[in-house]
Amino acid sequence: MACEARGFKTKWRSSDQAGFYVKLIIQIPCFNEADQIAATLAAMPKSVAGIDVVETLIIDDGSTDDTAKIATAAGADHVVRFARNRGLARTFMTGLEACLERGADIIVNCDADNQYDASAIPSLVAPLLDHGAGLVVGERPIAEIAHFSALKRKLQHLGSWAVRRAAGVEVRDAPSGFRAFNRETALSLYVFSSYTYTLETLIQAGRLGIPIATVPVGVNPPTRPSRLIRSMWSYVLRSAWTIIRIFILYHPLRFFSTLSVMLALPGAVAFGRFLIFYLQGDGGGHTQSLIAGAVFLVMSSVTMAAGLIADLVAANRVLLAEVRTRQIKARLDKQE
Repeated sequence: MACEARGFKTKWRSSDQAGFYVKLIIQIPCFNEADQIAATLAAMPKSVAGIDVVETLIIDDGSTDDTAKIATAAGADHVVRFARNRGLARTFMTGLEACLERGADIIVNCDADNQYDASAIPSLVAPLLDHGAGLVVGERPIAEIAHFSALKRKLQHLGSWAVRRAAGVEVRDAPSGFRAFNRETALSLYVFSSYTYTLETLIQAGRLGIPIATVPVGVNPPTRPSRLIRSMWSYVLRSAWTIIRIFILYHPLRFFSTLSVMLALPGAVAFGRFLIFYLQGDGGGHTQSLIAGAVFLVMSSVTMAAGLIADLVAANRVLLAEVRTRQIKARLDKQE
């Protein structure tokens, strides 16, 4: 017998026990982590208060080393392997679906390089067990992390600002990948970005009305260079593009209407200049202002039209996401 209970696919305990039991699966996306994965798995808690079953799931993103083999030998309960590298965002989404298929009520996402202090996992899942949150973000002490450059700290704050602006969600460490999800939240999220999932999932959660909580977590010294940050300028450019794309993706009408107004203003100024000279009897020598004004106003109109079309596409995307959620839920219900 099974029942839905505020985001948990809770199951009855055995006949000699009372109530329900809850399963936690810790998913760990990996790419060529043969040197670190055993230590990362060893750091994962084997039991958590309020949780009856704790398992680990490795998503091997097309590793060319022995990551999967070492993870299995180190005690990983589940291993999912890609034949080729698909990127962090795709790996994250595959992990969520794999955890759901294996009966997870709560999913914790943790990096394979052991950068997060795994002892914080009980604190991370506590707001979910209390049914007060659907998504919990581990908040790192960014100002105190010695190996974070000043520029990286600025970018962390910029990402958090983007989330606040796009979804009204108060999260001070939006780029943190150390997170916990209940079943309902994991079913509802879908990442369109191919680069990273951190900002987009928070914005989705905010727009869907999913309660979000944060808890302070510690970090461990770095064990290897970041795979997302191959060079600081590359990271800056890709992060900036991700933030812009998120704004366009989730607030297309606001973005394009703002751009339309910015284009319309110089057009209005150019027309105004021509009109002043025309009223003074000197309009014939300033037709360039008339032409420039017309070009800017046409561009403004086209941009606004693009915004209206993008807004309709965004509405359709929401419907498709809902269809996807219902399909996955129906498939999972058949497995029960």
